[in-house]
Amino acid sequence: MRQGKIERTTTETAVAVSVDLDGGGRYQVATGIGFLDHMLEQLSRHSLIDLVVEAKGDLHIDAHHTTEDIGIALGQAVARALGERKGIRRYGSAYVPMDETLTRVALDLSNRPYLVWKVAFSRDRLGTLDTELVREWFQAFAQAAGVTLHVECLYGENDHHIAESCFKALARALREAIEIDSRKADAVPSTKGTLGGSL
Repeated sequence: MRQGKIERTTTETAVAVSVDLDGGGRYQVATGIGFLDHMLEQLSRHSLIDLVVEAKGDLHIDAHHTTEDIGIALGQAVARALGERKGIRRYGSAYVPMDETLTRVALDLSNRPYLVWKVAFSRDRLGTLDTELVREWFQAFAQAAGVTLHVECLYGENDHHIAESCFKALARALREAIEIDSRKADAVPSTKGTLGGSL
């Protein structure tokens, strides 16, 4: 069973996350940040990763700590569920259109975290979420999950569409990368025999 569970508690937040990589896209999400809830639900639905997220944070200050810590905890849960990353396809990519917007995500479950972010927003907020925190979530997730992650909005005007297409494209790319390759289900997909710090 490729499952992972993380509980992360600091003086700023309390976050509990569980994932099942071989799920059906079922979710239960409560972060206190409505727009982030919506994005995480999209991530679950389109990756087919079952996801439970419960978070309480210092939202009286702002949403930064909560958003970042959810990214960290979710990344750690995915990394735990992947284990040695044996048998996975490793690479995934997706183009996701959303009305006038088109976003591309390409990723490598390399255990070498890196984020390339080429996304711009014209508004300061989406609901109660500062748009600058979308990048912070992706950075936290990539770092904690051990993902080389490239996200680029090729074009778009509506900030809701831009953000949502980023999460949906991540979901579709993850769905591809975490899939078990039946031809090499017993092997780590690297000539080094391990993933992390090498090609």
